Amino acid sequence: MEREEVKKIIERENVKYLQMQFTDILGSIKTVMIPSSRFDRIMDDGVLFDGSSIVGYATIEESDMRGIPDLSTFQILPWYYDDKKTARIICDIATPSGEQFPGDPRFVLKRMLKKAHEKGVQFFVGPEFEFFLFRINEKGDPIPDPTDKGSYFDFTPIDKAEEVKKEILYYLEMMNYNPEASHHEVSPGQHEIDLRFSDALTMADRIVTLKSLIKSIAIKNGLFASFMPKPLYGVNGSGMHIHQSLMTQDQSKNFFYDPEGKYGLSKTAFNYIGGILHHAREMAAILNSSINSYKRLVPGFEAPVYISWANLNRSALVRIPQGRGLKTRIELRNPDPAGNPYLQFSVILAAGLDGIEKNINPPEPVERDIYRLSPKEREEIGIDNLPGSLGESLKYFKESKLMRETLGDHIFNHFYVVKSKEFDHYRSEVTPWEIQNLLPVL
Repeated sequence: MEREEVKKIIERENVKYLQMQFTDILGSIKTVMIPSSRFDRIMDDGVLFDGSSIVGYATIEESDMRGIPDLSTFQILPWYYDDKKTARIICDIATPSGEQFPGDPRFVLKRMLKKAHEKGVQFFVGPEFEFFLFRINEKGDPIPDPTDKGSYFDFTPIDKAEEVKKEILYYLEMMNYNPEASHHEVSPGQHEIDLRFSDALTMADRIVTLKSLIKSIAIKNGLFASFMPKPLYGVNGSGMHIHQSLMTQDQSKNFFYDPEGKYGLSKTAFNYIGGILHHAREMAAILNSSINSYKRLVPGFEAPVYISWANLNRSALVRIPQGRGLKTRIELRNPDPAGNPYLQFSVILAAGLDGIEKNINPPEPVERDIYRLSPKEREEIGIDNLPGSLGESLKYFKESKLMRETLGDHIFNHFYVVKSKEFDHYRSEVTPWEIQNLLPVL
């Protein structure tokens, strides 16, 4: 939208506040709130902030940053109303001289999408977004106490979670985010919201807003929403399976579909899958960026552990869901909601395009339950493991030429340093498990 058009909407809808948003390299939402009366000033000067206070942005010596509003992201947030009516605008980050800041995660995705566009394809994604709802104690702190004892597709009509989900869906509809479904997931207190597919940049922007919406509505109802991948021991964790396809801009052609191809898939689709599998270990640090992510990626809880693909087998890393023609898509099952969606989409697309460019063919699909195969059987088939910890993921990440090229030196180096420190700190902790199991016997 043009500047004057947005200004007219602000005046007509009586918007009082503007949230100027961006993310750090880890995906945390950063916001500068301004009165709507300062809209023209912000459009002229941008949003000035101290980049040295943002994870992965800049050092104190080079700290001045400027947020440049992207008016295509102007969105009234309907859960703020009356005298608090608020809209959000996502910002691209620039240096004081006006140059694009290479540490901006949104810029990384824009750069990858431009590369895809130059090859004549558009990257579309549709996430399955999972999260937990927990209770809050008398101090106002979240505790790992689920709001219900439900399981997959259960209906709990007297539970607050149902009201939370209804309210979330209501607001998503108001914002034209096209929610497709919401349901209870496998674990107690666990829920899923599916958004209809969109281009990757729009979807990344929507995920940032969706996280804010979910947390806001949960708090409003006296609950706490968590995107922690594995907050509860012994049950399934939360993932963010990403359905993806390469299409024309008008969505009239799906490049993954070939009616004459094996399984109805094109050579492009096979090479794309090959690229994803080939770079799976290198991408893990971005797709599973939390220490806790690797508590989810263990056998027995429906999360992928082994690098393989399949048509029906849900123990595989990559699955081809039902539906051909324009509905042909690839589902990547290891990403989780704790990461940065801009970086997650960027490295996935980079891996797929690399597979197409280098003609990487995947092995045959594995339709057997991989969890039940012995290590020898997996070795004979050629199935490798995903990394088992953030530390192991970072080793593959550090040596990856593709990850460095995709993210750029700034984000690549800062991400590695930040996450290495996090893992080192985690390794030095003495956990309750060690005290309980080792102190009495050692």
